[in-house]
Amino acid sequence: MQFYQVREVHFADLIRACQLIFLPSKGISRVYADVNWEIIGIPNDVLENLKALGKEYQYSSPHVPPEIIWGKMSLETRVWFIENKDELWTIEEMFPMLDED
Repeated sequence: MQFYQVREVHFADLIRACQLIFLPSKGISRVYADVNWEIIGIPNDVLENLKALGKEYQYSSPHVPPEIIWGKMSLETRVWFIENKDELWTIEEMFPMLDED
């Protein structure tokens, strides 16, 4: 993974994004309930893998060991992740009222 210049912060951003992709409203009714993720640049085959990760880690800290996350990513998701690692934080910024920072 070091070859791709992927750092732990990228994996934390990925987990935060997965949590939002799994449940965009974070339990708040009528908030971002229907998001077209493909328009945002997430292909459907990748989306399903990200939703599964979001479901699994929905209550977790985003600081899951990278090797665990990497092992749960499909090949398509790994490619997408490497190509988009520096932009993942923008997904969280699309939901400012849910952003805890």
